[in-house]
This record gives sequence, structure tokens and C-alpha cells, in this order.
Amino acid sequence: MRKIRWGILAAGGIARKFAEDLKRVPDAEAVAVGSRSLENAEAFAREFGIPKAYGSYEELARDPDVDIIYVASIHNAHKENVLLCLNAGKAVLNEKPFTVSAAETETLIRTARDKGLFLMEAMWTRYLPAIRKVREWIAEGRIGEVRSMHANFGYHAVRDPEGRLLNPHKAGGALLDVGIYPVSFASMVFGRQPERISSHAYIGDTGVDESNAMLFAYPGGRSATLQSAVQLQLDNNCDIYGSKGKIHIPNFWMAKEAVLQLNNGETERFSYDGDRIGYAFEAEEAGRCLREGLTESPDMPLDETLAIMRTMDEIRRQWGFRYPFES
Repeated sequence: MRKIRWGILAAGGIARKFAEDLKRVPDAEAVAVGSRSLENAEAFAREFGIPKAYGSYEELARDPDVDIIYVASIHNAHKENVLLCLNAGKAVLNEKPFTVSAAETETLIRTARDKGLFLMEAMWTRYLPAIRKVREWIAEGRIGEVRSMHANFGYHAVRDPEGRLLNPHKAGGALLDVGIYPVSFASMVFGRQPERISSHAYIGDTGVDESNAMLFAYPGGRSATLQSAVQLQLDNNCDIYGSKGKIHIPNFWMAKEAVLQLNNGETERFSYDGDRIGYAFEAEEAGRCLREGLTESPDMPLDETLAIMRTMDEIRRQWGFRYPFES
């Protein structure tokens, strides 16, 4: 079976992690990398043994030997970069958050569907073995009816007002950077978006949300309480409560294990002790879809990606928060 040939767009920290984990996918290989600097691209290519390096994203998108491109640029560049790749006829795995807004996401989805090209959000959590087990437990009704979920993801980043995390001109803030994880996880657990949202945020002196809290209400009195932060260290765990028990997931966003605890005292633990981080699993899923002729992944469908972005838009609307570049 011919290997899926990957191109990597951007040569920053996330791209490096992806390139390293891609080595653990036997039916995939990185064949090209593109950066805004040829020097950076060449250094990246040497480090990861990638045969081609380009000093522009346009050259990468035109490479006939590339089957799919992983877009690893910053949030507010996703729309432009993904459009470039789609218009060059390339399949795309686009890093989360998919874009800055639902309107941008709609443009990308419409373009991919018009061209019949594969497009997927790189929400790696969905493909982790521990999370696949969680989804299996829920589907089997092991904890009964899911009624409540608590999840948070926060860390104390180095304070750099010009860096992407705290700079509003680079779509900084906690919601887009790490809030996407609990919001997307709630979408996965409940299988829909909330019917009501209540949220608030702490806006720091650079003008972005340094921390936030969200309460999602679903039909039947079900709920999810979520938090995210880039200037607060949270426990980063998730607990899912059902009528028959609960599921505890330490560090849910990069989960290595999950614990099922039933009301009758029964306990079951799932652990993954392999060396893959998570990028390998999403790359494997993208490769499987390409081989089967699919234009989107059933585990992270584009309609759900769009629905999640609409939820994120509503959260920001409640804060009265817009990025400077938004019209």
C-alpha cells in the first residue's frame, strides 16, 4: 500500500510535534514542508528527514507529490492558508481551532465540498485510544444516561504580550487556544450543541480573555460546566456523570487513561502506554479517509466543526468580544 504523502504548512512548535509523531504512522510520510522562510523550512526538513523544503506556502501547495497538507499556522491565518491548499487541489488537515469564526469556517467547508476535497479539523483528542474507549462506554450505556459533564483546560503561559497567546491581533486568548478542547468534548459527549449558554471571561490588559467559564444547558436538564485559561493552571481533567456511574479522564485533552466508576462499586480502567502523542492518530484517520475516498471524517464531521464554531461565536458575543481584524 502506497504511503500517504504529507506536506506540512508552517514550521513552528505544533508542526514539529506533528512531524515527530507522523514517524510513528507506518503508512504515512512527510515529503515536503513549507515556511515563509526558506531557511526555516530547510532547517525543519533536515531535522525530520523531509526531502523537500519550500520558502513559501504557495510552492508547497503546488507540489504534485503531496497528497494532503497539515496546516499548522496560527489561528487567524487558517482561513487563508487552507483556501490556498484547497484551491491547489489538496486535501487538508487543519489545526484547531478550525478558524477564528463560524463565517470563516463556512467558507472553507463550502470550498472543500464544491471541489470534492477532503477537509478535517485536527481535533486530535477524538482519536486517542482512551477517548475512543470513553465513547464506547457511553454508547453502550455503561454509565446510563449522561446528565452532567465537567471539564477544564488551563495553564500559566509565559507572559508575552506580543506572542500569539495574548495578542488580540493574532487571535489570542484562552477560548480559541484551549477552550476549544472542552467545548468540542462537550459536543462529542452530548452529540449536539447546547440550547442555552451562560459564560463570562476575565479580559486581561492585552485585550484578550486570559480565563473564562461556561455553563452549557441541554434538553432534559443536562449540563456541562467548562473552563479554560492561559494564565491559570487548572487540573485539566474531565468527569462525565451518568445515572449509573461516572467516567473520570485525567488530562482529558491528551488522555492516556480513563476510569469507569459505577454506582454499584464496579471499576474499570483503560490505559494506553504507547509512544504516540495524538497527532499520529489523527493523521492515521485522515489517511484512512483518503484511501476510502471520503471527503470528511465521520469522527469529526464538518457540520459539527461548524456547529462548534457557532457556539464559540456565541460565547464571544456574550462577552462583547471581537478581534481587531474582524469586520
